[in-house]
Amino acid sequence: MKIIALIGIGSFIGGIFRYLLSQSVQSKFLSAYPFGTLTVNIIGCLAIGIVFGLSEKFNFSPEWRLFLATGICGGFTTFSTFSFETMAMLRDGQYLYSFLYIGSSVFVGLIAVYLGILLLKLL
Repeated sequence: MKIIALIGIGSFIGGIFRYLLSQSVQSKFLSAYPFGTLTVNIIGCLAIGIVFGLSEKFNFSPEWRLFLATGICGGFTTFSTFSFETMAMLRDGQYLYSFLYIGSSVFVGLIAVYLGILLLKLL
């Protein structure tokens, strides 16, 4: 239960930061291009890299890793986790799996969004 509470608190913090940063960045552009989301995703990738780098260097406890990576970074953006997992597969030479993961995440994700919208239009 302690782990779930730590992840929940971290997700709460990350989600608030995501909203505030995304809105702040997007308000500076007169464009429909999602600059705010792009900024959040890139910063999230940097943050999860820093978390895992520090975790390895200073041997963080599992609780701290879960709070920071799954909680805060996950609440901030799951794109950071996707990017970290893809990088880990590439680093380990699992090129087929990494490209399948990239392709399926993007294309199947887009299809799932479309199907969700379509489903609700049919109801």
